[in-house]
Amino acid sequence: MLAQQYGPLQGKMLQIMDENGNLVQPDLVPKRQDEEWLNAYKTMLKTRSADNKALQLQRQGRMLTYAPNTGQEAAQVGSAEAMAEGDWLVPAFRELGAWLTRGVDLERVYLYWYGNEFGSQFPEDVRVLPISVPIGSQLQHGVGIAMASNIKGEKDVTVAFIGDGGTSIGDFSEALNFAGVFGAPVVFIIQNNQYAISVSRQKQTRAETLVQKAVAAGIPGILVDGNDLMAMYAATKEAIDRARDGGGPTLIEAYTYRLGAHTTSDDPTKYRADEEVEAWQVKDPIKRMKAYLIEKGVWSEEDDRKLIEQYDEEALEIFRKVEASGETKLEDIFKYHFETMPPHLKEQYDAYVQYLEEVE
Repeated sequence: MLAQQYGPLQGKMLQIMDENGNLVQPDLVPKRQDEEWLNAYKTMLKTRSADNKALQLQRQGRMLTYAPNTGQEAAQVGSAEAMAEGDWLVPAFRELGAWLTRGVDLERVYLYWYGNEFGSQFPEDVRVLPISVPIGSQLQHGVGIAMASNIKGEKDVTVAFIGDGGTSIGDFSEALNFAGVFGAPVVFIIQNNQYAISVSRQKQTRAETLVQKAVAAGIPGILVDGNDLMAMYAATKEAIDRARDGGGPTLIEAYTYRLGAHTTSDDPTKYRADEEVEAWQVKDPIKRMKAYLIEKGVWSEEDDRKLIEQYDEEALEIFRKVEASGETKLEDIFKYHFETMPPHLKEQYDAYVQYLEEVE
């Protein structure tokens, strides 16, 4: 099993494809058709295009603060591709590739970053929780969903994401411990992009790796090259299969890098060197997967150029539709936080309505 070969204390990282798109461990390549890998790559490209367009729009003052995903596409798409139809995705706020893979449409994502409350409303058949900005709190929800699946006798597995900075939050340790004790069918994925806003991973913890935090919880863990689509798929698929068969939770550390800013309110040049960023650009997950697909003869540079143009145009068109929806209604902020509005919000809402009536 991969979790034994690349466990928390083994000092090794799972990598199937190197930064040039070459298979370094062909015997570990998951059994999938070329078309399936190509479709996953297309989702990575769509994620990058949508991400770039969101950055442009935010800089134009047409979108609110945005959290970029560039450089982390393989960690998101690879893991989401390994999920079954009925599985639950519990995200933080930087999982665009996973959202798109699991059926969240880009319009909904753009609505969220535009400030519209309906950006958190997903279709009933899409098992994805809304974006969660409070650091770490989503993991508790993920464990609860997984435990509910067990209690109901269902075979659904929950995949929950968190960033490297979030592993310093108490909710992270509590969620791992609770999941381990109750054997919850949940896979925790740390997107270790090396920085929690401006604080480097080295300043977050004395632990040599983040995945070794699985040891204290008594659960399996595996360190994975987060820029390797195949490795992320393989590790997540094994963890999901084990959870579905009653094997309990797994912690995966996806070792990746945030090529852009933490959010559009951040200036990463103040806390990291350009040389560091350049070194990671060589490891771009899209670059290596494209090289692999071209070598296999199922893709070309021309195919790539045309699809990027198509995705760029689609992203802009989708945002124009969002923009045409108008400004967010203040009453929506009151109405859609709870199924039933609690008394303190009802009091504020009534005062707001009364104010509107008076000014009219």
